[in-house]
Amino acid sequence: MDRVRTGLERLTATPRPGRERVGLVTNPTGVLPDLTPAAPALLAAGTRVTTLFGPEHGLRGTAQAGGGEAAAVDPVTGLPVADTYGRTGAELDALVAASGVQELVFDMGDVGARFYTYVWTMCDLMGSAARLGLRFTVLDRPNPIGGAVAEGPVLDPAFASFVGRAALPLRHGLTAGEIALSVNRAAGAALEVVPMEGWRREWHFDRTGLPWVMPSANMPTLDTALVYPGTGLLEGVNAAEGRGTTRPFELVGAPYADGRLAAALSDLGLPGVRFRDTSFTPASGRHADVPVRGVQLHVTDRETFPPVLTGVSLLHVLRTLYPGDFACDPFLDLLWGSDSLRAHLEAGRDPRGLCPPPGPPEGDLLYG
Repeated sequence: MDRVRTGLERLTATPRPGRERVGLVTNPTGVLPDLTPAAPALLAAGTRVTTLFGPEHGLRGTAQAGGGEAAAVDPVTGLPVADTYGRTGAELDALVAASGVQELVFDMGDVGARFYTYVWTMCDLMGSAARLGLRFTVLDRPNPIGGAVAEGPVLDPAFASFVGRAALPLRHGLTAGEIALSVNRAAGAALEVVPMEGWRREWHFDRTGLPWVMPSANMPTLDTALVYPGTGLLEGVNAAEGRGTTRPFELVGAPYADGRLAAALSDLGLPGVRFRDTSFTPASGRHADVPVRGVQLHVTDRETFPPVLTGVSLLHVLRTLYPGDFACDPFLDLLWGSDSLRAHLEAGRDPRGLCPPPGPPEGDLLYG
């Protein structure tokens, strides 16, 4: 099997002189192929890393969704750790300025869905770098669900938030480096992207030869990432998205659902996926300790499976079968990138026409 060489591997193999007081933005996904974390790897290669910055879930990945880790000292390197989660604008600028770094280096794995927050941490810090006159370097990594296909609506700027800063499709098909190049047209940072070698856009993560490291507590496997751009939308309605189970975002349902859910979804004939009727009780998250009836998604063909259309179809079936129980939250607007999906669901209209057909990604593409 061919193996991809990440930006981190390329940078540590060919150290560049003159890099002083570097702030490293990373988490457990920032590793070499032998699982050496980015911070000690860069230090060993001669990069003067002086501060570590953690995103949502934290530098060590211990925090659940919607949380960071308290500022601390990294026990591996002895470096100070700054928590960026929840900080933007002037507050984030002050955090970076107080560290005294002259460059920010970003090395984290993404999952390929617009509402996953790591690339927005990158973009927020890139804005800080531009305002503070710092260099900003992105060590690129694969899009684990592939870079050949984009799917779903493009974000309406009126609904920009930390689960979507830029006008990207919901499944964007881009790498972090490609997103950085696109966003930096407005940010104006002194940006460098260290690209990968050997990555092909049609590859899913298990073709890369790289070790899978959980990006966050509820993203345990590549299977999770494959369905997440669709079933992640359940976080905007009163259903269970599978947090608190061993198959988050693959096990979905609701306390008010019954066996009709699996049958109705199967009848839609969605490509590349099957639905198994199941019951589960989440140990945490929404509907914790409440018995739930729902489905497990089994992806049978990654190439034809449309995660966003599948997620929208799931919401449509829940609304159709259980109109007296199903309810949306305004957070759905931020996840979807506009209020159109919620408006259709609340009015009882079929929202599937809101989902554009999959197509090639667009932007500053670094890889053929």
